[in-house]
Amino acid sequence: MAREDQIRWDQRHAEGHGAQEPSAFLIQILTSDSWEVPPGRALDIACGQGRNALFLAERGFGVTAVDISPVALAEARRRALARSLTVSWQIADLEQIKLPPDQYDLIINFNYLQRSLIPQILSALKVGGHVIFETYLIDQQEIGHPKNPDYLLGHNELLNRFRACRVLCYREGKFLDGGESSFRAGIFARKVG
Repeated sequence: MAREDQIRWDQRHAEGHGAQEPSAFLIQILTSDSWEVPPGRALDIACGQGRNALFLAERGFGVTAVDISPVALAEARRRALARSLTVSWQIADLEQIKLPPDQYDLIINFNYLQRSLIPQILSALKVGGHVIFETYLIDQQEIGHPKNPDYLLGHNELLNRFRACRVLCYREGKFLDGGESSFRAGIFARKVG
């Protein structure tokens, strides 16, 4: 399955699919005066061509960014070099990855849903660390891709999956991001001791 996923994502990235600008939700959180998210070690899960990882690096984070697609990571490296930014780009099959515990001050996950990875995300966060997670809602089936319910969040699902954390911001509904209107849920939370 991993090889098939890699081929599919390599093809999509080679064709130029994927947003180029950082996620609007990520920008909202990190530029708000309401919260303080100091730079530290960050992990970008399913980073694609690096739009969010580069945004974090520009803000002083030490970023590790993982994706299954070598094509996407090659483009991400090119963009980082053009902007004189340093990011550790790593190819990984997220269905097989083992995240080290208590390593990251911030973990971000956008447009990717692998429910079995969420406990690892929580474990990999340091106490006091933050998670920003946003992906498609089940309502997305009505208007476009993705349609497979395995890759769509149920209503309030993120609240339940991150209930061990202190939720700082939660949103669910139809939003515009990168010129695309879609149904999404997003959470910004801090790991408590």
